[in-house]
Amino acid sequence: MADFLLELFSEEIPARMQARAADDLKRLVSEGLAKVGVAFTAAEAHVTARRLALSITGLPLAQPDTAEERRGPRVGAPEKAVEGFLASVGLRLDQVEQRETDKGAFYVATLHKTGRPTAEVLGEIVADAIWNFPWPKSLRWGMDPARGQSSNLVWVRPLHGIIALLDNQVVPVALARDGDDGHALVAGRTTRGHRFMGSGPFEVTDFADYRARLAKERVMLDAAERRRTILAEGTRLAAAEGIEIVPDEGLLDEVTGLVEWPVPLIGSIDDRFMDLPPEVLSTAMRTHQKYFSLREPATGRLAPRFMTVSNLVAQDGGAAIIAGNERVLRARLSDARFFWDQDRAQRLDARVPQLDGIVFHARLGTLAEKVARMRLLAGVLAPLTGADPAQADRAALLAKADLVTGMVGEFPELQGIMGRYYAAADGEAAAVAEAVAGHYRPQGPGDSCPRDAVTVAVALADKLDTLAGFFLIDERPTGSKDPFALRRAALGVIRLILDNGLRLGLRPVLAAAVAGHAGAVEAADPDAIVDALLDFFADRLKVHLREAGVRHDLIAAVFAGEGEDDFVRLLARVEALARFLGEEDGANLLAAYRRATNIVRIEAKKDKEAVPAAALDPALLAEEAERVLAERLDLVGTAARTALAREDYGAVMAALAQLREPVDAFFEHVTVNAENPALRRNRLALLARIGEALAPVADFSRIEGGTP
Repeated sequence: MADFLLELFSEEIPARMQARAADDLKRLVSEGLAKVGVAFTAAEAHVTARRLALSITGLPLAQPDTAEERRGPRVGAPEKAVEGFLASVGLRLDQVEQRETDKGAFYVATLHKTGRPTAEVLGEIVADAIWNFPWPKSLRWGMDPARGQSSNLVWVRPLHGIIALLDNQVVPVALARDGDDGHALVAGRTTRGHRFMGSGPFEVTDFADYRARLAKERVMLDAAERRRTILAEGTRLAAAEGIEIVPDEGLLDEVTGLVEWPVPLIGSIDDRFMDLPPEVLSTAMRTHQKYFSLREPATGRLAPRFMTVSNLVAQDGGAAIIAGNERVLRARLSDARFFWDQDRAQRLDARVPQLDGIVFHARLGTLAEKVARMRLLAGVLAPLTGADPAQADRAALLAKADLVTGMVGEFPELQGIMGRYYAAADGEAAAVAEAVAGHYRPQGPGDSCPRDAVTVAVALADKLDTLAGFFLIDERPTGSKDPFALRRAALGVIRLILDNGLRLGLRPVLAAAVAGHAGAVEAADPDAIVDALLDFFADRLKVHLREAGVRHDLIAAVFAGEGEDDFVRLLARVEALARFLGEEDGANLLAAYRRATNIVRIEAKKDKEAVPAAALDPALLAEEAERVLAERLDLVGTAARTALAREDYGAVMAALAQLREPVDAFFEHVTVNAENPALRRNRLALLARIGEALAPVADFSRIEGGTP
């Protein structure tokens, strides 16, 4: 067995693309080997800022030999047919077999193919992977001196070298094609270490040698090792000053991809900047400089320190690097100070008219128009969330005003956050200021959900207006495409409702959101838009509750039951229904429902029409079992509706449980397909009434196994 080493050495790969690129390289080569029948023991991919590496162990030295059978014409077929078959397989007549089958004798050719050397196959697979690598963004680089044209090699950054070794033998990989030999890259065994601390090109023999030599040349190949080093050394340096790193997994991942030999260093922030909002300090450091914020463990307040990660070991211990970073940070924070002072010179409400110059969407108007719709919708939602209507209206008015401030223009990540600071400085009510900051939340599964009533009202207004608008102009999510993040908005609405236990009917609220666009976007059928939105929410609710183990079919069944649009009530009904179906009475009733609907469906197909439940004639109930069932259906239907009205779902399920015995007795003692057509029709109507009795609780046909 043999081992394979591949390295693709290039200019710096963007950090955000590195993990995906390593996975793609491993996938492409592994799939290529599988297609040609070459098995292996294990594959391991690595990535640094300047290299993609792949190690594959346990490879055979050649493909396995194969034998393929091809059946030709029948023995005794016309001579031309036989000659054509022999020509297609490249054999003579005496080299093919005559095989007897149940359909007669046929010519059968067995084609033996000797496996190619693995090195040869690998060369083709690697070249194909490079030419077809799925970079999110890439470029054509260099010139073909013979033609004066751009190279046809597309890569994320200029590619400078390839190592391809199978048991210390160079695998033939050459990237020139279509005559573009001006930029041919040929595989070898030479690579380079650290850009600044490496000693120059060096050769390797296998993956173990490659990894060890890189370490000597100041390159940590393993991203997990670089990550651990940054965190451990940074934590040690911070602890020495009595402070700690503010956790930031995203920044840690990004910095891990920027350096090949991480060296954490701690610098100072001028005290004159420490009165800036902490979010401004953190964002200025993180966004532009990739610095980590540090804080005091006891208070949680930001310390006047930052941590940067250098990509080299400096002879002066990093003093010059720290000084340079401190100088750059002073300039960044001076800009932030300027925006902070300038923005507070104008009240936030005075900025609202400027929103008329910002287009929200070409077909949905400006941000000023969106704010007007949000105010109307917040007025509808305020009583439902328990918010003060005046505060909800004021918060909706100011919600987007910070988008035209200098600070948010420089740091878009601070939208809402800066609005809170500016609203508080203007003397706005605390609930209003908090709503300006929190109305964007929750923005994802890991984001906290607002609890304050005013914030919840404005957050719902914002998201529902967006959803209604884009559904009106038919810009709905399709497949994996959701350019306007409507799935995230719907999940945000669901979390706002469920996490806060809001008792609101979603249909009238959605109708108000759709009506808010009247005049700008006209809907041919507003009710159809509301129905589409409710279906969309049903799908999102299934996704949201899936992790909690809630059955998606039960959600669909309850959601479809007589216009249910109260999520809190719906969830309670789903939980009660799940408990009921988990018991013997519930399981048997579901089985009986399936049996009844199957009979009704089959007979309707025969008759070319369905018998409605309303066709039941009590006078034709000839058997005791069918009379008892009819009476019990009336009682259960009334009891279930009464219990539903008072939201006593235990009583609802107890009422349904009373159907089990009479339904079982009906199927045991009554013949549905009676010879008398009137009796047969009446009994089909009685079976249809079973589904009608269950309908107020849920659409049982949507429960898995509910219909064939």
